[in-house]
Amino acid sequence: MSTRRSALIGLTAIAAAALSACSGPYHVAADAKSFGQWPDGRAAGTYAFDRLPSQQGNKRQDELEAAARAALEKAGFKPAADAKSADVLVSLGARISAYDPAPWNDPLWWRWRGGLMSWRYVGPYRAGWRDPFWDVRYERAVAVLLRDRASGEALYEAHASNDGLSSGDGALIGALFEAALAEFPKSNPESHRVTIQVAR
Repeated sequence: MSTRRSALIGLTAIAAAALSACSGPYHVAADAKSFGQWPDGRAAGTYAFDRLPSQQGNKRQDELEAAARAALEKAGFKPAADAKSADVLVSLGARISAYDPAPWNDPLWWRWRGGLMSWRYVGPYRAGWRDPFWDVRYERAVAVLLRDRASGEALYEAHASNDGLSSGDGALIGALFEAALAEFPKSNPESHRVTIQVAR
């Protein structure tokens, strides 16, 4: 077998492996915490989403609720026929914030030079061309509040957050909701790491 043919077979195998890796599941790690005392012996029951007047007919709220449904069902909840018959009402919140680290946050800030592309320190003993736009990071956070429909009492509250180089999509926000409710009905107010597997 010629060297050229061997190289082509090797490159094809690498490309196939890369495509396979891109199509498989991936993991989302998040910092989660939860509050409240879910009543002992109470089943998860049925749920309906509770919207504020400003959220009625809101497309973003539709997307948020769609992202949270799988997490609620994994926690044992089932959708109610309507809000009046639900056991619990669910309020959702989400925030995505972009922030650009200032160059002086780097202990070697004096190496930083402004410009569209800059030669700068990029890690231990390394330097290279760095686009300042690559430094933008996104903090993503979700919150879930479960209320008893009959009494209005807040029963359980959960939060999850992480950050990364993109604002994320519906699957990632759904994974954050799943991380928030991963330990339901137990509560843990201390921030702790939860990892969720997401299918592509």
